[in-house]
Amino acid sequence: MFKPGASLTFTNASTVLREGLAAIAAGQTGIDVSAVATVDSSAVATLLAWRRAAAQRGAALDFGALPANLQSLVDLYGAASLLGAPTSASDRHH
Repeated sequence: MFKPGASLTFTNASTVLREGLAAIAAGQTGIDVSAVATVDSSAVATLLAWRRAAAQRGAALDFGALPANLQSLVDLYGAASLLGAPTSASDRHH
């Protein structure tokens, strides 16, 4: 299973994106993002691109449990449903 490094930011997003796309093209249906500790909005964009690539192949893509900082960004951008991820426990209900 493809596992990006500890950082997924603007600095390395294009490289990590390509590596993940190669893994998806090779038939992988999961990407383990549990070790990603440093993120910015590029991380969310990368996950969305991976999800689209898998969907184009007719496959689901599982990210496992998102680290808290990444989950926070996913929630902020309202992308949880697009990524098949739950919303955080602190989800606002009012």
